[in-house]
Amino acid sequence: MRLVLATILALTAAPIMAQTAAIPGAPVKARVATGTYAVDPNHTQVTWAVNHMGFSMLEGQLGASGGSITIDPAKPNATKVEVNFAIDQLSVTAAPFAGHLKSKDFFDAATYPTAKFVSTKVVATSDKATITGDLTLKGVTKPVVLQATFIGAGANPMNKKLNFGFRATTSIKRSDFNIGAYAPVVSDKVDLTINAAFSAQ
Repeated sequence: MRLVLATILALTAAPIMAQTAAIPGAPVKARVATGTYAVDPNHTQVTWAVNHMGFSMLEGQLGASGGSITIDPAKPNATKVEVNFAIDQLSVTAAPFAGHLKSKDFFDAATYPTAKFVSTKVVATSDKATITGDLTLKGVTKPVVLQATFIGAGANPMNKKLNFGFRATTSIKRSDFNIGAYAPVVSDKVDLTINAAFSAQ
């Protein structure tokens, strides 16, 4: 009897596993329809890395709090993108360190709870793009240039809606945004990676 039940369960589960075995997204631009899409806050984040006194690399993460992308695959250079990040919810490996980063020494999260990136120019080539825009941190806005790669698009099996995203990198100087405490002992240079996901509404 146990063998029969196990066989029935295995046969029942097989179609479900087959449906979810393949990755639903792929870097196929034709899958993206013209329109405006909202940032998916559950799957969008910016990670940062900074050299700490030459001893180690410190890393942290900020989640998205909103934003959108307006895109026409036939006119990729006309793309407009904005991503907002929740500074007051930044995450690192230790609570005391997170508290210090949120203090006036660094982000002053109580006064500036969010940060944002707003594109001003996009130059796309194949599955890559150079995205120029304005980054606002701690009330200071400076131009930055992101090197972006299209990750993929497709129907999300959880909600059947179109999802797509890109990964973009850049480097900034903390001191340019009034977050330069302890530089140069702690490196002024910070490497940023934005993993941006968007979803049809």
